[in-house]
Amino acid sequence: MGRFIVIEGLDGAGTTTQAERLCAALVARGVEVARTAEPTTGPIGRMIRAVLRGEPDAPSQASLPWLFAADRADHLARLVEPSVARGAWVVSDRYLPSSLAYQSLDHPLEQIASLNATFRAPDLLIMVDIDVDTALARITARGAAREMFEERAALAAIVARYAEVMPTLVARGWRVVHIDGAQAIDDVASQIGAAVDALGA
Repeated sequence: MGRFIVIEGLDGAGTTTQAERLCAALVARGVEVARTAEPTTGPIGRMIRAVLRGEPDAPSQASLPWLFAADRADHLARLVEPSVARGAWVVSDRYLPSSLAYQSLDHPLEQIASLNATFRAPDLLIMVDIDVDTALARITARGAAREMFEERAALAAIVARYAEVMPTLVARGWRVVHIDGAQAIDDVASQIGAAVDALGA
């Protein structure tokens, strides 16, 4: 039976690393895995990346909620649903909660929720929690150019938004597991593995 697993967290939480770790662990068990992320690498996802990087001629920042919703609809139709239907386990680095937390900084949360209201819940949402100081230290250590949300004020606001939206998702029936992302990478991976194992085959 296919599964749809999402790993969420603040910038610097290590979601990409943990998605890679989880996929490798599943493959080692003989599971067919589709690793993916949002924004996607598709045409709409590439436009989103251009906005986040502040590239010339990119769409306006005001368009982000609609671009993310369109990218998500395409992502589900093109990759997630077909993969789950054939029995694969899909592991996504970010999904709908990121829109609720990030895009609601500039738009009403109710508007963002409405744009995303019809999208399916994952079988498991793993929230990797870190504080703003840890996030900034890791972002700085990467040495890469920062994207628009990777500053202290934005990160603090996003932490508050995640804290607001997660209970609403749980109330809607989402299965959510919180993990302390300040731990060593191996410890976080081990706890994610245990949460995934609890789903069953």
